[in-house]
Amino acid sequence: MRKAWLLAGVCFAGMLSFVLLLVVGTVMVAGNLVNGVGKGAVGLAKGAVPAEYQPVVQKWGNLCPAINPALLAAQLYQESGWNPKAQSPAQAQGIAQFIPGTWAAHGVDGDGDGVKDVWNPYDAIPSAATYDCKLAEYVKDAPGDPTHNMLAAYNAGAYAVIKYKGVPPYSETQNYVKNIQQLEKSFARPVGRVDPSKQAAGAISFAQEQLGKEYLWGGNGTPEQDGRFDCSGLTKAAYEKVGVTLPRVANDQYNAGPHPKRDELLPGDLVFFSDDLTNSRAIRHVGIYVGGGYMIDAPRPGAVIRFAPVDTPDYFGATRVTEAGAKALPAGEVA
Repeated sequence: MRKAWLLAGVCFAGMLSFVLLLVVGTVMVAGNLVNGVGKGAVGLAKGAVPAEYQPVVQKWGNLCPAINPALLAAQLYQESGWNPKAQSPAQAQGIAQFIPGTWAAHGVDGDGDGVKDVWNPYDAIPSAATYDCKLAEYVKDAPGDPTHNMLAAYNAGAYAVIKYKGVPPYSETQNYVKNIQQLEKSFARPVGRVDPSKQAAGAISFAQEQLGKEYLWGGNGTPEQDGRFDCSGLTKAAYEKVGVTLPRVANDQYNAGPHPKRDELLPGDLVFFSDDLTNSRAIRHVGIYVGGGYMIDAPRPGAVIRFAPVDTPDYFGATRVTEAGAKALPAGEVA
């Protein structure tokens, strides 16, 4: 095993030098690439929405011009992380985090079973979309971006948006709007090419330095852990080295930016693997792409950080990490 790894290192040493030059060159020539989302960009990225909720998000995300499926998905992820049993200290409930009074006034029977149930995603997701559209109408005369004002009203109430003539000066609300803006890019199917990461070369360089280290579940590379990593610990540390803080868990790292297709991968992209290719919440492994169909990853207990092929039956997809996208994500825990 050790001999095989050494041979792989020899084979790829030259390739990585080229890869690093390629990354730097790609960043330098990157201009105004098209990756816009928002009104009209109603396609959802592969697996970004759990499969059981994808049809209802796609349908209700087109309810009015103020929203789209990617924006609705980002909002639900920000509210609950797709957890239909979520409950906040303020008694906000369910996947869309309605407080009881708001639910009583604005909940809808989305699945047509005769019951409006805040804990039922097939009622709560249509209710979130319906409420968004109502809020957009309530604040339509407020100055500023209508979608930003709608999101702010969802978080702080329509009265606050009207009073302050736009997004109110509450840090929680301002961050809510900003985060959903960024997360929308992760949930939308990319339109055109996706901007290359400016941090890619440094992240790859860090990962390359870890080659041959033994895997450790929960490993963050600390001195107490002898500098060892698990898969998402390695990718998190690689991007922290270049100033980008990712969440700890692989399935949250998937939402740190837009999702290039397999034939559009660039060095530095994160690549993900799952036994359920329809659901990003089921992702169980991540590596960092280095080019030529290979990644660096920390595979499993008893193995070492290595080069490995990307093209396997459990390949899920990829994320091109952005600093703003990473900042919008919740901090995860070891999974």
